[in-house]
Amino acid sequence: MEDAFRDGSAWWVIALAIGVPVLLVLLTELLAALSRRNSPLAGPIGLLRNWVLPTGALFALLAFAIQSPADQVWVRVVATVFGFLVILLVLSSFNVALFANAAPGSWRERIPTIFVEIARLALVVVGLAMLFSWVWGADVGGLLTALGVGSIVIGLALQNAVGGVISGLLLLFEQPFKIGDWLDIGSVRGRVVEVNWRAVHIDTGSGIQIVPNSSLSGASFTNLSEPPGPYSANASIKFSTDDPPHEVMALLVAVADALPMRLPGVRARAEYTGAAAFSVSIPVSGPSEASRTLSMYLSWLWYAARRHGFALDDDDTDPVADPERLAAAVRTVAPSLHLRDEDRDRVLASAHLERYGAGEVVLPAGVVPNQVLIVVSGSATLAVEVDGGRIDVGRAEPAELIGQTALTRERTQAVTVAAEILTVLVLPLDTVDALIRTRPRLAAEIGESLELKRKIAEESLGAAGISARSIRSA
Repeated sequence: MEDAFRDGSAWWVIALAIGVPVLLVLLTELLAALSRRNSPLAGPIGLLRNWVLPTGALFALLAFAIQSPADQVWVRVVATVFGFLVILLVLSSFNVALFANAAPGSWRERIPTIFVEIARLALVVVGLAMLFSWVWGADVGGLLTALGVGSIVIGLALQNAVGGVISGLLLLFEQPFKIGDWLDIGSVRGRVVEVNWRAVHIDTGSGIQIVPNSSLSGASFTNLSEPPGPYSANASIKFSTDDPPHEVMALLVAVADALPMRLPGVRARAEYTGAAAFSVSIPVSGPSEASRTLSMYLSWLWYAARRHGFALDDDDTDPVADPERLAAAVRTVAPSLHLRDEDRDRVLASAHLERYGAGEVVLPAGVVPNQVLIVVSGSATLAVEVDGGRIDVGRAEPAELIGQTALTRERTQAVTVAAEILTVLVLPLDTVDALIRTRPRLAAEIGESLELKRKIAEESLGAAGISARSIRSA
């Protein structure tokens, strides 16, 4: 016994018998606390408690307490396992310290996982080489040299394939774009749906375009989704040199601001670039809305330009301006206006036809109309604007009137929107007043129609749980 205390083996036995259980209890409590908080440190602590500490205790028992010869195989095996577990513990701790709590946007957060895994593998190989050299006395220099030469040969043979992978890894690390961003690469424009080591998958709307990472890393491209914020859908438009530029710009902005896709709170912009050419910038939520916005904008602008007499693309022809179509429209609505033969000439002299594209606002809410519209073909929807939305309260079918409040000099309470391609006969207020003075029955019908529409609007709002006071009026 005295010899055991004299050479220190007994102290090792006592230290292991007391210290290992105490450390196990402390590490168990610490691991439970870290697990409850979902701390990334729970991984290294669990590895330390379950594997490193027991294996280290066994190695200390064999090497220092029992004092087994260091050249015995089973001592070397335990030492090798213990050393490997220590290497894993150190790497796990560094991984938690560097990457577990990386700030968003930092280089630690952006670095691809593959880079971390490659570095970890390299450190494990180096650590094992040092461990085998120390424990087993192995000569690992030759093996490392052979591996290095082999890696060079394989790299030269696969340089094209490896180059694409490296380009992909660099793109993943730099992150100039992310899934969902819109890219313009010159020949390809679309939304990124997948990014891997070899290529980027871009949804162009007509299929998935596969763009190799090597092409992206060696060329310039535009990330349409950066910086965050409003995205502008841009269009270049030409009119006739006879059209007044300021009036044209006002029309361009008015049509753009009426688009439902326009970003709320941000107005469109129009600029005159000379030679009857204009540029329009429409703020939308993102590139995904640009194509649909421009399609609707250009179609609405075609109708609006002809209503204002402007020559869009140097063409001011409008089929509804044909006098024969106007005469046919007057004959169609004559029964609704109780027109006599002598009244038709007055209406033909003052009225004209207008067309609206589907979705265009024909008559906004909160204005006093200065003319009355009669639906010739198509239909319109009457809606009440409440809390930024619209509630449909009726429709205007062929031969029905729009803007009857012009006769009572009241503001409109509903917005009228073309439900489809809509053609209307536009009657000046003076003409309608003259007809009413000689047609008491027409005045009564217009009044009844106006009251009926108000009643329907109140019932529709009531069904939606909204008071009639919520009807918007400027």
